[in-house]
Amino acid sequence: LQLLRRPAATGSATAAPSPREYAGADDAALAAWAGEGDRRAFDALVLRHGAFALRVATRLTRDATVAEDLAQEAFVRAWKAIGRFDPQRARLTTWLYRIVTNLCRDHQRRARPEALPDGFDPADPAAGAEERLAAGQQARAMAAALAELPDRQRAALALVYEEGLSGAEAAKALGVSAKAVERLLARGRQFLRTRLADAAGQGGPP
Repeated sequence: LQLLRRPAATGSATAAPSPREYAGADDAALAAWAGEGDRRAFDALVLRHGAFALRVATRLTRDATVAEDLAQEAFVRAWKAIGRFDPQRARLTTWLYRIVTNLCRDHQRRARPEALPDGFDPADPAAGAEERLAAGQQARAMAAALAELPDRQRAALALVYEEGLSGAEAAKALGVSAKAVERLLARGRQFLRTRLADAAGQGGPP
């Protein structure tokens, strides 16, 4: 993820910290400096959390190119809003995750699925085709189930099970209550179990 290109603010009453102080500062301090217009402090946040934002976006969109654009846009929005960040209300990472997940949900709402072409995935008459299909059936079934998973359930599962956020942190990132996250996780797990069970029941030979 490239650093955002924008000139650093000048004329601030607060002296700019040294590079050593940037490297050792916690997120709250960097956010406070960035809120005063210190671009180097914000760049330090991008370096610290850029890979995470990109990873979350990739898991939610399942498209590396789209995820990179959304992660970049998330930091553009974060830079514009950093002055309003309140470390007493949430960790900076939780605040940033919420920006990323909102962008991903907006993208999913705008995206329109393409129609499958005629004759898509026809039966393979070649010898051994059935065995090859069976070998990859589980992986395809999981990929298909994840693709069908509702956006909010996918986001909750990704944040809690893949990124290791607590239920409370995921709730703040998604802008919902902890109970709502629990429901999203339960529904997501049930959705995947049902889809995989259906695929297994339909995957055998006639």
